[in-house]
Amino acid sequence: MTTTGDSPQSGSWTSLPAHRAWLDAEGERLLAFAEAAGGAASGFAWLDDDGRPDPAQPPQLWITARMTHVFALACLRGRPGAGPLVDSGLAALAGPFRDAEHGGWYSSLAADGAPAATDKSAYDHAFVVLAAASATAAGRPGAAELLAEALSVVEQHFWSAEEGRGLESWDRTWTEPEAYRGANSNMHTVEAFLTAAAVTGDDRWLTRALSIAERLVHRAARENSWRLPEHFDPQWQPLPEYNADRKNDKFRPYGSTPGHWLEWSRLLLHLEAALGADAPDWLLPDARSLFDAAVEVGWAPDGEPGFVYTLDWADRPVVASRLHWVLTEAIGAAAALVRRTGDPGYERWYRTFWDEAATRFIDREHGSWVHELPVGDADAVWSGKPDVYHAYQATLLPQLPLAPVLAAALRQELGDD
Repeated sequence: MTTTGDSPQSGSWTSLPAHRAWLDAEGERLLAFAEAAGGAASGFAWLDDDGRPDPAQPPQLWITARMTHVFALACLRGRPGAGPLVDSGLAALAGPFRDAEHGGWYSSLAADGAPAATDKSAYDHAFVVLAAASATAAGRPGAAELLAEALSVVEQHFWSAEEGRGLESWDRTWTEPEAYRGANSNMHTVEAFLTAAAVTGDDRWLTRALSIAERLVHRAARENSWRLPEHFDPQWQPLPEYNADRKNDKFRPYGSTPGHWLEWSRLLLHLEAALGADAPDWLLPDARSLFDAAVEVGWAPDGEPGFVYTLDWADRPVVASRLHWVLTEAIGAAAALVRRTGDPGYERWYRTFWDEAATRFIDREHGSWVHELPVGDADAVWSGKPDVYHAYQATLLPQLPLAPVLAAALRQELGDD
């Protein structure tokens, strides 16, 4: 049985050449769809259901950063044409999205390339770090300089040593912090720190990732029966009724979000593998507990297959629509747990999740994955198919070790370390 996360389990789909070939083909299909988003001076576009840039959606920092990361991974895998798309994304991050006066990056741009939203959010900046780190691993020009700048901005404005977690957002001039703390932005900060540590060799980012995970998972989630609170006040007191009047918010929905329990489960295993002998002994049990809670109360609670988007504090569905990103994170978490533990139960879930994806989410007519399957009369959470970040990673994670993570693992395969 594997305990280090360094090799796939025999008997698992993840070890089968035919399954890996299927994953590669699905990844290529996703990239072919996503290429239409790239090449603009304002970064990657938001794509509609048919893969066309949606003019109703302004250029978004998080999309440009996530897609730059995706094509950096594709570049590391040897996909022709991916490198220029990475360079285009880097140019947008170093150009119109960058606040040359006050530092940091704007959240969105207007049609003429001027800033449309000038707030500075930790969620967005985490993806800038991720994009720059992955592009650095891919050896793209200017990426290392962008990574150094992005880490400096995060260090100066978003990391709170006193709190051991990240702040949420600021105004343009870094004068007024938002009176809110969020688990989602901190989760993606952990993701960014894992990649930054692997690419730069600077373990301080692992130390900070562990600090965030300890406070949000090993404390807040564990103390709440693994139902992770998402919203907090500036003193990190949970806000259970936050956004009760906006239950289907894209980034701050009311209640708890099983998809994030799954995402955290995988991230804890990456963190454990990266820390090696220095890893605390709670990371694996907590990863198991988050996964188990998600499938116990988030999978088919209404009798239909699939994960619901959100639950209330009595484990009742709030927004029961099935979102594609939740399923992709379930795939990644199950694959990580198979690799780490060899437990056949996780293998069964891994196969179940891919069957669900193939049956209901993979859109072979129009491309990419259907982003949302509505349930009931709830308002839609998403429009179109904005990016392929979650789905593309789901095709890679089952094939890669737990550490180093993604871009650094692919760079290692090339022999560039």
